[in-house]
Amino acid sequence: MTMSARYLQSYECLARRVALFNANNATPQRRVVAALGLSVGVRDTPSTCAVPLNSRPLLSIRTMSTSQPRRALNYDNINPHVKAAKYAVRGELAVRSEEYRAKLQKGEGKDLRFDTVISANIGNPQQLDQKPITFFRQVASLLENPQLLEKEDVLVGALGYKSDVIDRAKRLLQEVKSVGAYSASQGAPGIRESVAKFIERRDGYPASFKDVYLSNGASSGVNTLLHVICAKPETGILIPIPQYPLYTATLSLLNARCVPYYLEEHKGWGTDVSAIRSSYEKAIEEGTDVKAIVIINPGNPTGASLPAEDIKSVLQFAAEKSLVVIADEVYQTNVFQGEFISFKKALRDLQKESPGEYDDIELASLHSVSKGMVGECGHRGGYFELCGFDPKVADEIYKFISIQLCPPVMGQCIVELMVNPPNEGEPSYELYKQEYDGIFNGLKERAFALFDAFKRMEGVECQSPAVSSGPSVHVSWSNYTNIS
Repeated sequence: MTMSARYLQSYECLARRVALFNANNATPQRRVVAALGLSVGVRDTPSTCAVPLNSRPLLSIRTMSTSQPRRALNYDNINPHVKAAKYAVRGELAVRSEEYRAKLQKGEGKDLRFDTVISANIGNPQQLDQKPITFFRQVASLLENPQLLEKEDVLVGALGYKSDVIDRAKRLLQEVKSVGAYSASQGAPGIRESVAKFIERRDGYPASFKDVYLSNGASSGVNTLLHVICAKPETGILIPIPQYPLYTATLSLLNARCVPYYLEEHKGWGTDVSAIRSSYEKAIEEGTDVKAIVIINPGNPTGASLPAEDIKSVLQFAAEKSLVVIADEVYQTNVFQGEFISFKKALRDLQKESPGEYDDIELASLHSVSKGMVGECGHRGGYFELCGFDPKVADEIYKFISIQLCPPVMGQCIVELMVNPPNEGEPSYELYKQEYDGIFNGLKERAFALFDAFKRMEGVECQSPAVSSGPSVHVSWSNYTNIS
């Protein structure tokens, strides 16, 4: 048999295998078969071979490794709502700052005009040298390594742990078993009970642990609520401007509509119901189905703390228009002027004043361990409480969070410490109070130092800081025309 005949016989044999394989397995767009470590390209019909008989060599054989890679994803075909979302606090400037930080750490920053990067793009207290509260960290250390509890004498005698630290760690471990294990999707029941008792002490009204949902920081709670509320592209959510960009970014991801309402700078960045009403009516005229209003109180980034009358007006407007109220209250312990009034308390006061009139208001209130004197951003702990929601809607909220299994268990434990810190007369109270007050006064001093500095600058108007997010600044750029 000649060489050509052997080639032809081999070709016909391999072509039959290709045809059989392609008929049973391959797709019309591209049929490829692997035979003895080789691959053969074949046209769209299984009976036709891609290799012309008059070519040399007769078989076009190539290894799979030489084929061009074909990625399924590129910038043009990914979810357009992800591309449309903007989250400036973690955007280009933040990314660039981390590149500079890494460069400096490697000793490669000789070309830079600075030797330190301070990130002020987001509330991240401990990155800016806020010290963690000792009670929290001591309890956390025992939760992470329960074997330490076998040496209580060493903990107390050599390491300075107080008895209430050890007792709290034991109680939390009894509740969660291990911080490395999943908890109930809504959060550990005993920790939710502590949150409910905190809300009762704060507001003077009953709260049920059944209405409390522990979360992966307040941001996770916002994400849950907006996912449930935003049922269609025409859904609109009233958002305060200026605002924390979490809300607009999440609405972009959900392909829902932001309905901006503007805060009143000349009134200390207060909430004006007439401005809210105007934004609402404009949105309705444009075909938006407005379903909820977001209130950030105390304000971020404005630093405003709403008085009782403003809160009452917002709740009355929500009742009139059947809007869900989302109260972002993560800065509630940072108030320097006046007092913090929760939306839950204001709602219960309103319902007490006018029985039956405001019973259908749906309120979701959020809090977090990330801000305030706790500042445990990295532990990702928070909660939201539902008031007035249809039980079937609450069931769907539970289903949504159950898909994510559970919030971080250590974060849940930090929430419990936040809402149930050492009480007066307990062994850890004195140090806790000293550290808490020291952090609070330090934040207050820095906020007012900024206020005084801006106040002395020509062409700058500055609101007095009500909370630790800092003073709000307005610059008259006509005074700085030579800045390049």
